[in-house]
Amino acid sequence: MEIRHLELLRELSERGSLAAVARATHRTPAALSQQLRTAERELGVKLVEPVSRGIRLTSAGQLLADGATEILHSLASLRAELDTATGEPRGKVTVQALPSAGAPLLPDLVRRLAGSPLIVQLSDFLSMERFATFARDADIVIGHHTTPRPAPQTAEGLITTVLAHEPLDIALSTRHPLADQDELHPSQLIGLPWVGVPEGYPFDAVPAAVEQATGEPAHRVCRLRDNHLVEALVARDVGVGVLPRFASRPGPGIALRPLVGAPAERTIIALSRPERHARQAVRTVLDELREIGQTLTAEA
Repeated sequence: MEIRHLELLRELSERGSLAAVARATHRTPAALSQQLRTAERELGVKLVEPVSRGIRLTSAGQLLADGATEILHSLASLRAELDTATGEPRGKVTVQALPSAGAPLLPDLVRRLAGSPLIVQLSDFLSMERFATFARDADIVIGHHTTPRPAPQTAEGLITTVLAHEPLDIALSTRHPLADQDELHPSQLIGLPWVGVPEGYPFDAVPAAVEQATGEPAHRVCRLRDNHLVEALVARDVGVGVLPRFASRPGPGIALRPLVGAPAERTIIALSRPERHARQAVRTVLDELREIGQTLTAEA
Protein backbone atom coordinates (compact mmCIF):
# COMPACT_ATOMS: atom_id res chain seq x y z
CA MET A 1 0.00 0.00 0.00
CA GLU A 2 1.62 3.24 -1.16
CA ILE A 3 1.12 6.60 0.51
CA ARG A 4 0.37 8.25 -2.84
CA HIS A 5 -2.52 5.85 -3.34
CA LEU A 6 -3.99 6.74 0.05
CA GLU A 7 -3.60 10.43 -0.73
CA LEU A 8 -5.44 9.97 -4.02
CA LEU A 9 -8.32 8.09 -2.39
CA ARG A 10 -8.65 10.73 0.32
CA GLU A 11 -8.69 13.50 -2.30
CA LEU A 12 -11.28 11.66 -4.38
CA SER A 13 -13.47 11.19 -1.31
CA GLU A 14 -13.33 14.89 -0.42
CA ARG A 15 -13.51 16.43 -3.91
CA GLY A 16 -16.04 14.05 -5.42
CA SER A 17 -14.63 13.61 -8.92
CA LEU A 18 -11.46 12.66 -10.69
CA ALA A 19 -11.56 15.90 -12.67
CA ALA A 20 -11.62 17.96 -9.44
CA VAL A 21 -8.68 16.00 -8.04
CA ALA A 22 -6.78 16.48 -11.30
CA ARG A 23 -7.28 20.25 -11.19
CA ALA A 24 -6.19 20.46 -7.55
CA THR A 25 -3.11 18.28 -7.96
CA HIS A 26 -2.08 19.57 -11.41
CA ARG A 27 -2.28 16.14 -13.01
CA THR A 28 -4.40 14.71 -15.81
CA PRO A 29 -7.45 12.51 -15.17
CA ALA A 30 -5.79 9.85 -17.33
CA ALA A 31 -2.72 9.78 -15.06
CA LEU A 32 -4.92 9.51 -11.98
CA SER A 33 -6.96 6.72 -13.54
CA GLN A 34 -3.75 4.83 -14.21
CA GLN A 35 -2.70 5.33 -10.58
CA LEU A 36 -6.06 3.95 -9.39
CA ARG A 37 -5.70 0.86 -11.61
CA THR A 38 -2.20 0.30 -10.23
CA ALA A 39 -3.50 0.55 -6.66
CA GLU A 40 -6.35 -1.89 -7.38
CA ARG A 41 -3.93 -4.37 -8.91
CA GLU A 42 -1.52 -4.16 -5.97
CA LEU A 43 -4.25 -4.36 -3.31
CA GLY A 44 -6.38 -6.95 -5.10
CA VAL A 45 -9.68 -5.06 -4.56
CA LYS A 46 -11.86 -2.68 -6.54
CA LEU A 47 -11.44 0.86 -5.23
CA VAL A 48 -13.75 2.76 -7.59
CA GLU A 49 -16.84 1.98 -9.63
CA PRO A 50 -18.54 3.81 -12.51
CA VAL A 51 -21.57 6.02 -11.97
CA SER A 52 -23.58 8.11 -14.40
CA ARG A 53 -21.28 11.14 -14.22
CA GLY A 54 -17.91 9.56 -13.52
CA ILE A 55 -16.69 7.28 -10.76
CA ARG A 56 -17.17 6.86 -7.02
CA LEU A 57 -15.34 4.99 -4.30
CA THR A 58 -16.38 1.45 -3.49
CA SER A 59 -16.82 0.47 0.15
CA ALA A 60 -13.21 -0.74 0.16
CA GLY A 61 -12.03 2.52 -1.40
CA GLN A 62 -13.96 4.56 1.14
CA LEU A 63 -12.52 2.49 3.98
CA LEU A 64 -9.00 3.35 2.84
CA ALA A 65 -9.89 6.99 2.23
CA ASP A 66 -11.30 7.33 5.75
CA GLY A 67 -8.17 5.81 7.27
CA ALA A 68 -5.78 7.87 5.15
CA THR A 69 -6.01 11.01 7.28
CA GLU A 70 -4.78 9.25 10.43
CA ILE A 71 -1.95 7.56 8.55
CA LEU A 72 -0.86 10.77 6.83
CA HIS A 73 -1.00 12.61 10.18
CA SER A 74 1.23 9.96 11.80
CA LEU A 75 3.75 10.23 8.97
CA ALA A 76 3.77 14.02 9.20
CA SER A 77 4.31 13.82 12.96
CA LEU A 78 7.24 11.47 12.44
CA ARG A 79 8.70 13.86 9.88
CA ALA A 80 8.28 16.72 12.34
CA GLU A 81 10.23 14.79 14.97
CA LEU A 82 12.98 14.15 12.42
CA ASP A 83 13.08 17.86 11.52
CA THR A 84 13.37 18.76 15.20
CA ALA A 85 16.20 16.30 15.68
CA THR A 86 18.15 17.36 12.61
CA GLY A 87 17.89 21.15 12.70
CA GLU A 88 15.71 24.18 12.13
CA PRO A 89 12.44 23.93 10.17
CA ARG A 90 12.72 24.36 6.44
CA GLY A 91 10.73 23.97 3.26
CA LYS A 92 7.69 25.61 1.67
CA VAL A 93 4.56 26.55 3.62
CA THR A 94 1.53 27.60 1.59
CA VAL A 95 -0.76 30.24 3.13
CA GLN A 96 -4.12 31.34 1.74
CA ALA A 97 -5.79 34.33 3.38
CA LEU A 98 -8.93 36.38 3.25
CA PRO A 99 -7.39 39.77 2.32
CA SER A 100 -8.73 41.75 5.29
CA ALA A 101 -7.70 38.99 7.72
CA GLY A 102 -4.25 38.56 6.22
CA ALA A 103 -3.42 42.27 5.82
CA PRO A 104 -2.44 42.96 9.45
CA LEU A 105 -0.45 39.70 9.77
CA LEU A 106 1.28 38.70 6.55
CA PRO A 107 3.64 41.66 5.98
CA ASP A 108 5.26 41.13 9.38
CA LEU A 109 5.36 37.37 8.78
CA VAL A 110 7.31 37.83 5.55
CA ARG A 111 9.68 40.27 7.26
CA ARG A 112 10.30 37.91 10.19
CA LEU A 113 11.07 34.90 7.99
CA ALA A 114 13.27 36.73 5.49
CA GLY A 115 16.55 34.89 5.16
CA SER A 116 15.32 31.74 6.94
CA PRO A 117 15.14 28.26 5.37
CA LEU A 118 11.35 28.62 5.36
CA ILE A 119 9.64 29.69 2.13
CA VAL A 120 6.14 31.10 2.60
CA GLN A 121 3.98 31.03 -0.53
CA LEU A 122 1.06 33.48 -0.22
CA SER A 123 -2.26 33.64 -2.05
CA ASP A 124 -5.65 35.13 -1.27
CA PHE A 125 -9.32 34.24 -1.66
CA LEU A 126 -12.58 36.19 -1.56
CA SER A 127 -15.21 33.51 -0.98
CA MET A 128 -16.04 33.11 2.71
CA GLU A 129 -18.61 30.47 1.72
CA ARG A 130 -15.75 28.11 0.80
CA PHE A 131 -13.42 29.20 3.59
CA ALA A 132 -12.73 25.78 5.10
CA THR A 133 -12.40 24.00 1.77
CA PHE A 134 -9.21 25.91 0.97
CA ALA A 135 -7.47 23.83 3.65
CA ARG A 136 -7.46 20.98 1.13
CA ASP A 137 -4.88 22.86 -0.93
CA ALA A 138 -2.98 25.10 1.52
CA ASP A 139 -1.03 24.39 4.68
CA ILE A 140 -2.62 27.37 6.46
CA VAL A 141 -5.89 29.15 5.65
CA ILE A 142 -6.51 32.49 7.37
CA GLY A 143 -10.05 33.79 7.79
CA HIS A 144 -12.28 35.17 10.50
CA HIS A 145 -15.53 34.94 12.40
CA THR A 146 -17.33 37.42 14.59
CA THR A 147 -17.55 37.24 18.35
CA PRO A 148 -19.52 35.74 20.03
CA ARG A 149 -20.71 33.78 17.01
CA PRO A 150 -18.91 30.50 16.23
CA ALA A 151 -17.11 30.06 12.95
CA PRO A 152 -19.69 28.50 10.62
CA GLN A 153 -17.05 27.73 8.02
CA THR A 154 -14.85 25.75 10.39
CA ALA A 155 -14.98 22.17 9.12
CA GLU A 156 -14.85 19.07 11.22
CA GLY A 157 -11.41 17.50 11.20
CA LEU A 158 -9.46 20.75 10.82
CA ILE A 159 -7.27 22.30 13.50
CA THR A 160 -8.23 25.88 14.39
CA THR A 161 -5.61 28.33 15.69
CA VAL A 162 -6.75 31.69 17.05
CA LEU A 163 -4.39 34.40 15.77
CA ALA A 164 -5.92 37.70 16.92
CA HIS A 165 -8.99 39.44 18.32
CA GLU A 166 -9.67 42.61 16.34
CA PRO A 167 -12.16 45.40 17.13
CA LEU A 168 -14.66 46.24 14.41
CA ASP A 169 -15.07 50.01 14.28
CA ILE A 170 -17.89 52.15 12.96
CA ALA A 171 -16.77 54.00 9.83
CA LEU A 172 -18.21 57.48 9.27
CA SER A 173 -17.60 60.41 7.01
CA THR A 174 -15.48 63.02 8.77
CA ARG A 175 -18.34 65.41 8.02
CA HIS A 176 -20.81 63.30 9.97
CA PRO A 177 -21.93 64.86 13.31
CA LEU A 178 -20.96 61.67 15.17
CA ALA A 179 -17.37 61.89 13.93
CA ASP A 180 -16.69 64.31 16.81
CA GLN A 181 -17.39 61.54 19.34
CA ASP A 182 -14.56 59.46 20.82
CA GLU A 183 -16.79 56.38 20.93
CA LEU A 184 -20.28 55.46 19.79
CA HIS A 185 -23.20 53.73 21.49
CA PRO A 186 -25.93 51.73 19.72
CA SER A 187 -28.57 54.35 20.58
CA GLN A 188 -26.64 56.95 18.56
CA LEU A 189 -26.91 54.80 15.43
CA ILE A 190 -30.70 54.47 15.39
CA GLY A 191 -32.15 55.55 12.07
CA LEU A 192 -28.81 55.87 10.27
CA PRO A 193 -28.35 54.19 6.86
CA TRP A 194 -25.73 51.43 6.74
CA VAL A 195 -23.32 50.48 3.99
CA GLY A 196 -23.52 46.79 4.85
CA VAL A 197 -22.10 43.44 3.80
CA PRO A 198 -23.95 40.42 2.37
CA GLU A 199 -26.15 38.43 4.74
CA GLY A 200 -24.17 35.78 6.57
CA TYR A 201 -20.87 37.65 6.28
CA PRO A 202 -19.19 38.17 9.66
CA PHE A 203 -19.27 41.99 9.67
CA ASP A 204 -23.06 41.91 9.37
CA ALA A 205 -23.06 40.88 13.03
CA VAL A 206 -22.35 44.50 14.06
CA PRO A 207 -25.51 46.16 12.68
CA ALA A 208 -27.37 43.06 13.87
CA ALA A 209 -25.99 43.66 17.39
CA VAL A 210 -27.08 47.30 17.18
CA GLU A 211 -30.58 46.12 16.20
CA GLN A 212 -30.67 43.77 19.18
CA ALA A 213 -29.41 46.43 21.61
CA THR A 214 -31.85 49.12 20.48
CA GLY A 215 -34.84 47.13 19.27
CA GLU A 216 -34.78 49.23 16.09
CA PRO A 217 -34.06 47.94 12.56
CA ALA A 218 -30.81 48.88 10.83
CA HIS A 219 -31.46 49.99 7.26
CA ARG A 220 -28.78 48.66 4.91
CA VAL A 221 -28.81 50.80 1.79
CA CYS A 222 -26.47 48.34 0.03
CA ARG A 223 -24.49 45.20 0.74
CA LEU A 224 -20.88 45.06 -0.45
CA ARG A 225 -18.05 42.58 -0.01
CA ASP A 226 -15.10 44.89 -0.60
CA ASN A 227 -13.93 47.12 2.26
CA HIS A 228 -12.53 49.71 -0.15
CA LEU A 229 -15.98 50.13 -1.69
CA VAL A 230 -17.45 50.49 1.80
CA GLU A 231 -14.89 53.23 2.53
CA ALA A 232 -15.64 55.04 -0.72
CA LEU A 233 -19.38 55.14 -0.08
CA VAL A 234 -19.00 56.08 3.58
CA ALA A 235 -16.70 58.95 2.59
CA ARG A 236 -19.48 60.26 0.31
CA ASP A 237 -22.04 60.17 3.18
CA VAL A 238 -24.03 57.26 1.76
CA GLY A 239 -24.15 55.70 5.23
CA VAL A 240 -22.10 54.34 8.11
CA GLY A 241 -20.13 51.13 7.77
CA VAL A 242 -18.06 48.58 9.65
CA LEU A 243 -14.29 48.28 9.17
CA PRO A 244 -11.65 46.16 10.95
CA ARG A 245 -9.29 48.29 13.02
CA PHE A 246 -5.98 46.51 12.28
CA ALA A 247 -6.57 45.97 8.57
CA SER A 248 -7.97 49.40 7.73
CA ARG A 249 -5.90 52.33 6.53
CA PRO A 250 -8.73 54.83 6.02
CA GLY A 251 -8.07 57.61 3.59
CA PRO A 252 -9.15 61.24 3.76
CA GLY A 253 -12.78 61.72 4.68
CA ILE A 254 -13.10 58.57 6.81
CA ALA A 255 -13.25 58.40 10.60
CA LEU A 256 -13.21 55.18 12.62
CA ARG A 257 -14.89 55.12 16.02
CA PRO A 258 -15.16 52.22 18.51
CA LEU A 259 -18.61 50.87 19.32
CA VAL A 260 -19.39 50.25 23.00
CA GLY A 261 -22.47 48.62 24.40
CA ALA A 262 -22.76 45.95 21.68
CA PRO A 263 -20.44 43.17 20.42
CA ALA A 264 -18.10 44.52 17.75
CA GLU A 265 -15.09 42.23 17.34
CA ARG A 266 -13.84 39.57 15.00
CA THR A 267 -11.55 36.66 15.69
CA ILE A 268 -8.90 36.01 13.06
CA ILE A 269 -8.25 32.28 12.81
CA ALA A 270 -6.11 29.82 10.88
CA LEU A 271 -7.29 26.41 9.71
CA SER A 272 -5.03 23.46 8.88
CA ARG A 273 -5.41 19.79 8.14
CA PRO A 274 -3.97 17.69 11.00
CA GLU A 275 -1.25 16.16 8.83
CA ARG A 276 -0.19 19.59 7.58
CA HIS A 277 -0.32 21.06 11.09
CA ALA A 278 2.00 18.30 12.27
CA ARG A 279 4.84 19.63 10.11
CA GLN A 280 7.36 21.62 12.11
CA ALA A 281 7.56 24.21 9.34
CA VAL A 282 3.79 24.81 9.45
CA ARG A 283 3.74 25.05 13.25
CA THR A 284 6.64 27.50 13.13
CA VAL A 285 4.74 29.77 10.73
CA LEU A 286 1.63 29.51 12.91
CA ASP A 287 3.67 30.45 15.99
CA GLU A 288 4.96 33.54 14.19
CA LEU A 289 1.43 34.50 13.09
CA ARG A 290 0.13 34.02 16.63
CA GLU A 291 2.88 36.25 18.08
CA ILE A 292 2.08 38.98 15.55
CA GLY A 293 -1.62 38.68 16.31
CA GLN A 294 -1.10 38.78 20.06
CA THR A 295 0.90 41.99 19.70
CA LEU A 296 -1.89 43.59 17.67
CA THR A 297 -4.54 42.44 20.15
CA ALA A 298 -2.59 43.84 23.09
CA GLU A 299 -2.27 47.22 21.38
CA ALA A 300 -5.98 47.49 20.48
